[in-house]
Amino acid sequence: MKLRFRDRIALFNTLAAAVATLLVFLVVYGVVYYSAFHHLDQDILNEQEEVVANLHWKGDSLIINRMPEWDENEHKQVEVNPTFLQIVDQSGHLVFRSANLQSEHFLFHPSLEQPSFLNSQINGKRIRLGQFPIRNDSMQILGQLTIGVSQEESAIVLNNLRITLLIAFPLVLLVLYLATSLAAAKGIAPVQQLIRASTGIDDSNIERRLPLPGHKDEIYLLAKAINELLERIEAGINREKQFTADASHELRTPLSAIRGTLEVLIRRQREPGHYEEKIRQVILEVDRMNQLLNQLLQLARLETHTTPLQYETVYLAPLAGEVLNTWQQALAEKKMQFSLHIPEDAFVQADRGFLSIILDNLASNAIKYGQPGGKLAITWDPARQSLDVKDDGPGISPDQQPFLFDRFYRADASRNSNVQGTGLGLSIVKKLAALQHIRIEVISSDKDGATFRLYFSSPASLS
Repeated sequence: MKLRFRDRIALFNTLAAAVATLLVFLVVYGVVYYSAFHHLDQDILNEQEEVVANLHWKGDSLIINRMPEWDENEHKQVEVNPTFLQIVDQSGHLVFRSANLQSEHFLFHPSLEQPSFLNSQINGKRIRLGQFPIRNDSMQILGQLTIGVSQEESAIVLNNLRITLLIAFPLVLLVLYLATSLAAAKGIAPVQQLIRASTGIDDSNIERRLPLPGHKDEIYLLAKAINELLERIEAGINREKQFTADASHELRTPLSAIRGTLEVLIRRQREPGHYEEKIRQVILEVDRMNQLLNQLLQLARLETHTTPLQYETVYLAPLAGEVLNTWQQALAEKKMQFSLHIPEDAFVQADRGFLSIILDNLASNAIKYGQPGGKLAITWDPARQSLDVKDDGPGISPDQQPFLFDRFYRADASRNSNVQGTGLGLSIVKKLAALQHIRIEVISSDKDGATFRLYFSSPASLS
């Protein structure tokens, strides 16, 4: 059976209340039941003291004298609060019984040594019995005294109480269910308001936000969390739109160059050398497109976490040397000097392949923006557990640094002057660093070049 949320709340609260109410009713009934029988037993004990005080014995024989106690009305009546008396000797022979017993007699335990109470009937009426051994001065048992009192009034009280509780129990549960259902409906009204507000939000109006309740309770926190989620979704949608626009722009540039080159070639017949030159230009543009597509594919894999990490001990000096060897020609063309300040025994725990891509992109970035005849330095600081990649280019202004790792972002002004690139390299660096718990920091000003610093976690924190 499928119930609405408010009905489930009401049902579960009613079940809990039913258990609590049942326990209370049982306790009330138990207290009344005990009180009723305790009162009867106390009356029997009082009567027993009066009767025993008027008994006499000689040796091991009971002597029954006629006394005012036997003539009391309560020992003659059967219908109105009667008290029944019966005395038997140790042999079980009847010694005395009150007039209201008429021809009846009580069952008794002949060898009873301690007072005992039990329920019985006489003439179809419920009575409470108390049996007491009669002892002489030598504590010898001479017989048994049985006293009975009417239990009808107590039985009527207990029966009425049972009926009352049985009727009250379902009524109380019904009232509790209705009250809880109304309270639950009022309690979840803000949630229903949030549902109505959220159902009208889609990608066309993602900028809308849910109204925040006046009270800063759990509903307020829920609405706030949903609004924060909507902000992240909106930012993601905007990033995807920007990404699509940027990717289209980056692809359009080489395609336009290729189309323009081919259109020039077909206008008229040219020398073979001219064709070769234009074909090389087309190949360069195709390579640029291929590089862009490879980087986009790599970013997509990183964002979907489909590339597994393989941590290992990576010695930094050999790895940095391998990276710089791949850029020897570019360094030679710009007449740049490079220096490695990394001890041979310096190592980190990282994915070697991913770390190689990070250093390759940072070295490429430093060479692109470094001054002709300038310097490129890679330095390890064991105290900070950091690796610096430094160039002596025009630097990066502080207002541009927060956007360096955005896709397709390229710093403007002198740092972007006549520099070829896709604007994806630093985005890949950021993703790969985050996957390996490497913190990256940019240290730069407008004129002093740029330093990209990688902070590595200690091996113990990765284990």
